[in-house]
Amino acid sequence: MSTDDFIDMRSDTVTKPSEAMRDAARDAEVGDDVYRDDPTVNELERRAAEAVGTEAALYTPSGTMANQIAISVHTEPGQEILLERESHVYRWELAGASALSGLQTRTIDAGDRCVPTAEEVEREVVEEDLHRPGTGLLSLENTHNYRGGVAVPKARLDAAATAAHDAGVPVHLDGARVFNASVALGTSVPSLLEEIDSVTFCLSKGLGAPVGSILAGDEAFIDEARRVRKLFGGGMRQAGMIAAPGLLALENVERLAEDHANAAALAAGLDALPGVSVPEPDTNIVVADTEAAGIEASDLVEACTDAGVGCGEFDTYTTRFTTNLGIDDGDVEDAIDRVGEVVEELSA
Repeated sequence: MSTDDFIDMRSDTVTKPSEAMRDAARDAEVGDDVYRDDPTVNELERRAAEAVGTEAALYTPSGTMANQIAISVHTEPGQEILLERESHVYRWELAGASALSGLQTRTIDAGDRCVPTAEEVEREVVEEDLHRPGTGLLSLENTHNYRGGVAVPKARLDAAATAAHDAGVPVHLDGARVFNASVALGTSVPSLLEEIDSVTFCLSKGLGAPVGSILAGDEAFIDEARRVRKLFGGGMRQAGMIAAPGLLALENVERLAEDHANAAALAAGLDALPGVSVPEPDTNIVVADTEAAGIEASDLVEACTDAGVGCGEFDTYTTRFTTNLGIDDGDVEDAIDRVGEVVEELSA
């Protein structure tokens, strides 16, 4: 099977930069970013901060680094961080909060809400005393990746953040796909972040840039974040060559609605397959449960890959399909047909 026939829905990180992005990278005006001399990076940081409604922003190589920088800036070693049990920061970032910032992690299971309630936050925040570390940070996520790309409404974010602030605890948002949340909810990103102290978002997912994420907050926070980025090995030199596609990626926000529409169509098609259950997605992440069909996700992923559909194992019987910039409605139709054949073969 040629690569042209492969429908890659493993993630929205698999998007390829457009020709315009490649041209922008080649022609970018550059300088040494550690010295703050790269005009393209400076412009990207300015426009990114404007897009999310913060005073300042910092360009980082990855979303994981951006999250871990934020955690380090907000906290002191020996404190604890409160996280949702299935959050990316807790589940997929190699215990970075412990390894890099010396923090104890404690989780709250928010279930389908994805964000803890104000009451849960109030109950779980602890003050430092002779026996316990103080809570140094509450970390939230929107959209929530592992829960199926759920777009968390502003009211839920505000309630959890306000409860944390009332206890003197800052709030960070892993907003890797916060623009997906904004489009799905019809709520601007600055509005979603009104009660949030810092936020990360990825340029290299649905927005289509080849690399890079943004960490945003107030000026004092970003000044310290710049120092921590250097500490973590993220100081870059002529980074304008990778920042220039990021500027174009910021223009791709409105088209995320196409990914959401494709995800809805994919979910409906997969849900119609025997033994497959797929809830209607909020955004671009489709989670298929094949327990009723007796098909484990590892087997489904392997067979789908052989059939030319990329997807990812989420749990024993759940598989993630992620629509993205490289997927159109024709690909969705083909994917449904191919997965249908796979399910029929594996169920036989």
